[in-house]
Amino acid sequence: MTAATHSPLFPRVPDSPDAVLDGLDPEQRAVATALHGPVCVLAGAGTGKTRAITHRIAYGVRAGILQPSSVLAVTFTNRAAGEMRGRLRQLGAAGVQARTFHSAALRQLQYFWPKAVGGPLPRIVDRKIQLVADAAAASRIRLDRNELRDVTAEIEWSKVTQTVPGDYAAAAAKASREAPRDPAEIAKLYEAYEEIKRDRAVIDFEDVLLLTVGILQDRRDVAEQVRAQYQHFVVDEYQDVSPLQQRLLELWLGDRDDLCVVGDASQTIYSFTGATPDHLLDFRVRHPGATVVKLVRDYRSTPQVVHLANGLLSQARGRAADHRLELVSQRPAGPEPSYADYADEPSEAEGAARHVRALLDAGVPAAEIAILFRTNSQSETYEQALADAGIPYQLRGAERFFDRPEVRRAILALRAAARFGANDSRLDDVDDLPSQVRAVLSGEGWTAEPPAGSGAVRERWESLAALVHLARDVAAAGPAVTLADLVAELDERAGAQHAPTVQGVTLASLHSAKGLEWDVVFLVGVAEGMMPISYAKTDEQVEEERRLLYVGVTRARERLFVSWALSRSPGGRPNRRPSRFLDGLRPGSTAAGSRSGGAGGAGGVERGFGSAVRGGAAGAVPAARRTRRTVARCKVCGRTLTEAGEMKLMRCEDCPSDMDEGLYERLREWRAVQAGRSGQPAFCVFTDRTLMAIAETVPEEPEELARIPGVGMRKYKRYGADVLAICAGQEVGEGEEEV
Repeated sequence: MTAATHSPLFPRVPDSPDAVLDGLDPEQRAVATALHGPVCVLAGAGTGKTRAITHRIAYGVRAGILQPSSVLAVTFTNRAAGEMRGRLRQLGAAGVQARTFHSAALRQLQYFWPKAVGGPLPRIVDRKIQLVADAAAASRIRLDRNELRDVTAEIEWSKVTQTVPGDYAAAAAKASREAPRDPAEIAKLYEAYEEIKRDRAVIDFEDVLLLTVGILQDRRDVAEQVRAQYQHFVVDEYQDVSPLQQRLLELWLGDRDDLCVVGDASQTIYSFTGATPDHLLDFRVRHPGATVVKLVRDYRSTPQVVHLANGLLSQARGRAADHRLELVSQRPAGPEPSYADYADEPSEAEGAARHVRALLDAGVPAAEIAILFRTNSQSETYEQALADAGIPYQLRGAERFFDRPEVRRAILALRAAARFGANDSRLDDVDDLPSQVRAVLSGEGWTAEPPAGSGAVRERWESLAALVHLARDVAAAGPAVTLADLVAELDERAGAQHAPTVQGVTLASLHSAKGLEWDVVFLVGVAEGMMPISYAKTDEQVEEERRLLYVGVTRARERLFVSWALSRSPGGRPNRRPSRFLDGLRPGSTAAGSRSGGAGGAGGVERGFGSAVRGGAAGAVPAARRTRRTVARCKVCGRTLTEAGEMKLMRCEDCPSDMDEGLYERLREWRAVQAGRSGQPAFCVFTDRTLMAIAETVPEEPEELARIPGVGMRKYKRYGADVLAICAGQEVGEGEEEV
């Protein structure tokens, strides 16, 4: 198991700004050199997005355009932030802050709380589920263990979407959420939970963001101090931002636009937590002058794996699908994906274990093999099958590596040996780093041969073996590296939760596999009811399940095994069928219907309107002068707008509309004709909200139409002349169908 891009531990630092750009492909280089104004990087799986944005920051720093202390790079996991900091150091750009949203917000909250509020910052609770249980008891509502977990998730979703208890029921209905209890009960529990926190003077994980947002909104002096510190922002995995995180980002930015965002709408798989790709997809709406760079060269996977990944998305529907990227593999050809069905789930697990054993016997390292499943409950069957076959494994998402007792003890022993090595008899007659580490860890339970069987003893040995292998890799990267250097590396990795590779097959859910890759991937349980999951009812939920499978497919570098069971238990009725997502892709199946290329399309660079052809002729793109970004406000009541739909209309949902109803109906009729011609859903031409915005604005000039959120450069080119003619009361001819 590795992070999404390989890099040596101690490479040579580039000796000049231009050397930072060496080895980048044309699109990555375009990212690295686009250092001014808003930049949006649409990066497909395996296309080197982290490489592109770290080289962008490093190039700016090394060229003297960016001050390291003025850059804040934000990502979603401590591991990703740690990896980014490491890469920036390797590129000679130390001093840049790379943090998660929560880490950056907590640091600011701790610093400004005494000044803005007074007194010490309240204690942050580690686990909120006990507080939810106390809230249930105070509300006289009985919750079992599963309901406690689900209600806790609803409270978390409410907070990241900035929903207060009184608005929960309406917000949940609007978002089509399947509430685990009656919405009124959840709202009551949510209110009781907040009261308990206030009474006990504690805050939770989401409060860190909420309180930081509150201070930045209410205290202009604090906001100005933060903005004076950070002038340039980079946000990774932008498709996963929640409304609350987006609001915090806006407050960090103020009225500036020195922002670079990176994401892929086709990898949006966390909507249940409040994440939404709308901010990524609406980036050009918020920033009309933005530069957009599309990365589609896939350096991770073989053409056969990429073909399957592209095939999955070719059948997708919805807004994210309209912006899908067609990946192009840069690797030599490999084997075709393998498909297999089994009588039942235990047989499927045993089949996977047999294939894994054959791979291990053929020389494939265990750490380069992963078995990925939809739900954590599927793990036990595969753990048992691997244990029965004598195959070592690690369960991703279990206890974090650096929190394991044996790892903590081992690092203490290594630190002591680094400090007092001359007086440690175990280090007599051993000079190289790997030998020193083996000598020290032998006293902690490491042996040259692994213990027989599985269980806790084997897991402890695997943890220590991972440290031994890391020492070997460090020594190979730099022969002069000392034991003290290794301890420093471990401390850095512990802070970022960047665990070394454990020499075992990885078992992981598809959600926890995001951002990782392996040579060989087994996608198991790919059957209806599990993929898509049975409770995915709406079109949006089903499409997210498709994207989840896409993420699983794109974890594989070389070989991919896809399987499903015809029944759950031995002897059960074989009434299951393979996932609908495989229709037309696996041998012997037929497609339910596919789409031609989406709006994402091929790679390349799109400049903002300001660099396009000027003029108002039909088909020409109107120029848009780059302006300073301002807060969107309702044109009726003046309230600040945060929802994408409201921003399209430039008014609150409930404020009165002055829409030309007749014009709106004519636009809808025209849209139906266009959709029929292209074979696409009507919303792919223009959404209802965009048509409403056009009917309210009634644009007369190309510039007016282009400024309406939801139009954009591509749709203006295709539909602008028709829309302006309809707004002017003219009849639109049939014309020729565009190809």
